[in-house]
Amino acid sequence: MTDAYNPPDTPLDVLHEDHELILVNKPSGLLSVPGRGEHLADCLIARVQAAFPGALLVHRLDRDTSGVMVFAASRHAQRHLGLQFEKRQVKKTYVARVSGRLEPKDGTVDLPLIVDWENRPRQMVCHETGKQAVTDWKVLKSSDIESRVKLFPKTGRSHQLRVHMLALGHPILGDPFYATGAALAHERLMLHAEELRLRHPDGGKGLRFYVKAPF
Repeated sequence: MTDAYNPPDTPLDVLHEDHELILVNKPSGLLSVPGRGEHLADCLIARVQAAFPGALLVHRLDRDTSGVMVFAASRHAQRHLGLQFEKRQVKKTYVARVSGRLEPKDGTVDLPLIVDWENRPRQMVCHETGKQAVTDWKVLKSSDIESRVKLFPKTGRSHQLRVHMLALGHPILGDPFYATGAALAHERLMLHAEELRLRHPDGGKGLRFYVKAPF
């Protein structure tokens, strides 16, 4: 944690619920799962399980990232969704505001990542021992001050989008780990999981869940 943990006191925003899936809109500032210590017990999965006691974890978003998260409503769904994530069949789209004018208008970052052990939970690029991490980007609009971009992670490494944008020289605005100076002076991390595309565990129908970025 980079500062005191003061999770937002907001109602659970349920996007979809059926016998296999629970989709929610995670607020920025709330942990996906509990941290170490009673003061870090409040988290999204605890709130989801309070409303849906059988809910099971499938994936995570960083504390300061907002947006679409899926939970399983059964063990079968958890296994099915887990395999979709493992096989990179789930399509994820993020929106971010980054520092400076990002050029060219689109491209790919292919830089391996590993935990920065001396500065955990920070991650860093390491070509010797890092795990493959790939992110596509597309600029939506830009100025000399900042760019609004869509990010399409092809892998799911911890802090992947944040470190990849930093590696391009355009840290995500408001990032408490990787931004500095004026780029840090924002009310939140400007990163939002806007869209999730997956297959329903019961029958395999393709589904799309979308929540517009709040910034």
